[in-house]
Amino acid sequence: MLNNNYLCAVDIGSHKVSAVLALVKKNKISSVFFDYLPSGGVREGVIVDATGLVDCLTRLLKSLQFKSGIKIKFIHTNFSGKDILTKHSHAVIPLAERGNKVITSTDISAANEQARILGSSLDEEIIHVIPSGYSIDSKSNVINPIGLYSHRLEVDLYLVCARLASLQSLSRVVGQSGYEVRGVSFSGLATSRAVFGVPEKRGLTVFCDVGSDITEIMVFKNGLLQDIRILPAGGNSMTQHLSDGLKINFELAEDIKRSYGVIGDLNSIPEDKEILVKKDEFYKPIKQREVAVMATNSSRLICSQIKEAVEQKVRLHEIDHFIMTGKTLLTEGFIEMMENVVGVPVYIGRVNNPEISALVKENGELSEQKYLTYLTCLGMICEDLENRTVGDPLLMKPAKNLFFKVVNRFREAYQEYF
Repeated sequence: MLNNNYLCAVDIGSHKVSAVLALVKKNKISSVFFDYLPSGGVREGVIVDATGLVDCLTRLLKSLQFKSGIKIKFIHTNFSGKDILTKHSHAVIPLAERGNKVITSTDISAANEQARILGSSLDEEIIHVIPSGYSIDSKSNVINPIGLYSHRLEVDLYLVCARLASLQSLSRVVGQSGYEVRGVSFSGLATSRAVFGVPEKRGLTVFCDVGSDITEIMVFKNGLLQDIRILPAGGNSMTQHLSDGLKINFELAEDIKRSYGVIGDLNSIPEDKEILVKKDEFYKPIKQREVAVMATNSSRLICSQIKEAVEQKVRLHEIDHFIMTGKTLLTEGFIEMMENVVGVPVYIGRVNNPEISALVKENGELSEQKYLTYLTCLGMICEDLENRTVGDPLLMKPAKNLFFKVVNRFREAYQEYF
């Protein structure tokens, strides 16, 4: 059956493609369905095989439709990788020819729109518009200027953009799979929506999502995104190091990493302890400590790259929260290695968004660490749910409906004179 009371999010990654379908009643999630498949056609966040990705999406969403009984038409998906671009855009608008006037939501929308236009480019698509701060005549770094008096209003927007050609390719692939893109989010920002609770939105927070072949690093101040860095390194870097060092294929190296890839605590492994690795038609003994040494060296390199990228933006001692997500963190000793390298406490991101945390706890498919597979999807579901229930007054566009325009103007006039 066709049901408009659903939200469907699809996380397209290099290692896997996962999807979450949430049924919504009275703006509350009543039930959720999950599924994932190994990815086909994506590398470092970029589509390299459209046919492979179409096949993967088709099979995944058909499976989700079968599980839920819902005919899916629209999806919310993600975008990441080297085709993500960020920039700041400023705009200043006059508020009154003489004297001052009270700032309204229409003024905020006008300033935001002006900055968005000034930051636009023909070969880019803006996917997130985030106010970094506002300035009025007498004050700068104003978080919310609505209700204040001023002669002019200035805004600094942080724009997260995607290369238009890559976004068009993504839309085409989804269309060929039989669906339509209803929304697009930057992967890391979507994931943070699921992970951040009230404490994480206070102070300076570094959020790091370690994927298979890229690592997304985001800096937040009081819940607002300040900066994005994308590193061309991830869990596959460690696997490739084992593959080259042990002279085995990548798939076998991945299995060994998951089973024996202990990081850091080398003395706990007896020198003579061996594991048998199948090579060609024979089994070859390998020292487990040798595997641990390789895993430790490659993980230290990844952690050092992350530290260097973070230090370019903030001082480590000023960080209030350092949060990481990604299945690479499940490798024994990785979090301890990261803490040792950066010198601050590091925590694994968990689902803290109140809209979905209870559902996650009740669902066996997300027990233990299984939720990591669906974190980005859950974040996009949170984003869609928030957009359904309430708009951000700092990002609201003027109402298109004539009746609501009149109501808004009446409200603004009341604010100004009373």
